[in-house]
Amino acid sequence: MLAMAREMLTTVAPETTPADGGGVGMVVKKASARSWILIDSEVSETVMDIDKYAIMHRVQIHARDLRILDPLLSYPSTILGRERAIVLNLEHIKAIITAEEVLLRDPSDDNVIPVVEELRRRLPVVNDNANDVETGEEGESPFEFRALEVFLEAICSFHAARTTELETDAYPALDELTSKISSRNLDRVRKLKSAMTRLTARVQKVRDELERLLDDDDDMADLYLSRKLSSASPVSGSGAASWFCGSPTIGSKISRASRASVMTVHGDENDVEELEMLLEAYFMQIDGTLNKLTSLREYIDDTEDYINIQLDNHRNQLIQLELFLSSGTVCMSIYALVTGIFGMNIPYTWNDDHGYMFKWVVILSGAFSAVIFLFIVFYAQFKGLVGS
Repeated sequence: MLAMAREMLTTVAPETTPADGGGVGMVVKKASARSWILIDSEVSETVMDIDKYAIMHRVQIHARDLRILDPLLSYPSTILGRERAIVLNLEHIKAIITAEEVLLRDPSDDNVIPVVEELRRRLPVVNDNANDVETGEEGESPFEFRALEVFLEAICSFHAARTTELETDAYPALDELTSKISSRNLDRVRKLKSAMTRLTARVQKVRDELERLLDDDDDMADLYLSRKLSSASPVSGSGAASWFCGSPTIGSKISRASRASVMTVHGDENDVEELEMLLEAYFMQIDGTLNKLTSLREYIDDTEDYINIQLDNHRNQLIQLELFLSSGTVCMSIYALVTGIFGMNIPYTWNDDHGYMFKWVVILSGAFSAVIFLFIVFYAQFKGLVGS
């Protein structure tokens, strides 16, 4: 079946267009912004443009699941297990994994190209025992797990690299801000903090999705595509397409009931240890990245607290300066009042008897003003209003 589908894809001419009657149409051409790349278990690659109806028919998923992979819609990181496929949306990695092939969106994207290269390296089967490969009991892991591991490793490494870059820029900027508070340094730290907040939210979503899978054995069992494929009966296989054409809720219930009955026969109902170990490894990795971002956030918060303390100290110094200036202004006002009164052209009787006394008035009023100023300063210090 896989060989026939691949032959059909490769024999379509590049100028072929979808049928006018609304049928399924495919166009094989060079990678474009909305193209898909198909990689199977033999690492045979086909780059193609394919509409959503063709994908739904090929991997038998519901339209609601396919919308999760639409780059024009904003969906959080999601890993969904369906009867015959795993729908995976990890930011720039949007893929559909089956037991025999991987459909990866936008293979020409700069962030996706390394993922494609890693798929070429990791997907080839090392163990020649095909039965072991399908069941995943011995030797090589199942195809879907190898593909899933590539995607998880890619997204975890991507976030770890972004976190390292952010730490490299943030810590020196924060240290520079503590030594010199300026508009340039404040704006630089503000931008870094915004970038850190966005990155933390993205990492948190990936971590939450992995945690959700680890907390539910049924969800993890849904990802064992090779086991379900090898254990499926002809009746369930022929009716699988109708499940996904109807309600996704009903299809999910039928899928879980069928999987439970099959696993009970084979004694594998709770056998999710292999996938659990895989998810735990990358959960710890993404959790470590989140811890680094949390530490960076705490360092930023500590720096902000230190900056606020410095600003409060400067504000207190300005208040002290304002107090001194206000006190000096009051004292100079008293001095100016006295000298102004005695500087008026008014005859004084004591002027005739004791001679010219204006210079003593100036001296005494200045000394009195200075005494008042010192008294205000000492009183402020005594009350703790200003620093010593």
